[in-house]
Amino acid sequence: MSARLPLPHLRLPDTPPAADEQSLGHLPLTVVVGVTGVGKSTALSALQNLGRQKVLPNRREVADAVMIWPQAGRAVTDREERFALTAQYRAGHPGGMAQALGSLLADTRHWGAAPLFDGLRGLDEVRYAAQHFPAWRFVALGAPDTVRVRRLLGRADGFDQVTGPSATDGNLRSELAALSGGSAVFSPEDLDGLAALEGPACPAAELLAKVRIVLSERRQYDPAAAETYLRTLPPQRALILDTVALSPAQVAQAVQAWA
Repeated sequence: MSARLPLPHLRLPDTPPAADEQSLGHLPLTVVVGVTGVGKSTALSALQNLGRQKVLPNRREVADAVMIWPQAGRAVTDREERFALTAQYRAGHPGGMAQALGSLLADTRHWGAAPLFDGLRGLDEVRYAAQHFPAWRFVALGAPDTVRVRRLLGRADGFDQVTGPSATDGNLRSELAALSGGSAVFSPEDLDGLAALEGPACPAAELLAKVRIVLSERRQYDPAAAETYLRTLPPQRALILDTVALSPAQVAQAVQAWA
């Protein structure tokens, strides 16, 4: 069994770089910042339609190759287990995904000189990236947690999985309130609104699973703290956008104008 999964035209610096290889930490990357469900992938697709920048393997793929597989020796699909494994990686690598990404060598014949990356999360990753990789620029995308839950419910992504208990007593509202950390993220009114989504197209178990994904991620990464830090950077290094107020096409246009 291989200790690491390959990434296309990217590698760890186990040997000196070839003539066309450069460290991603030295290239002028445009890095999308945001947690699950804020609209990163949709915005990137719209942005690609406007320009010719290459998009690097996404966060999930880099995590699989650099963090998950070396520790677990297997594929891991459960979101909460993945959060735990990436937390273990961060214990020895405080920059988390930023540190992992910045360590890779890229074949610039394939990726070009200024690729895009989706994405970084949380204060520690963003601060590490800003301090250690001065050529990187950041586009932060945000949306309220209730919107993120609704978006997760609306997308058919097999990666959005968690194992564990689902609603058992027939009272979804009480099950939502009992989730660990839920009261710190969702108001009683938020929980009322989420519980009201239950129906034939939205089973209680699915709704609970999506809320657990949001809560698990929030325990690891604080999007508000990351955004607050980015606001301290010069405007040419950080752009902050609301994906509720802006459509994916408007996000892409704003990024293109800023770039």
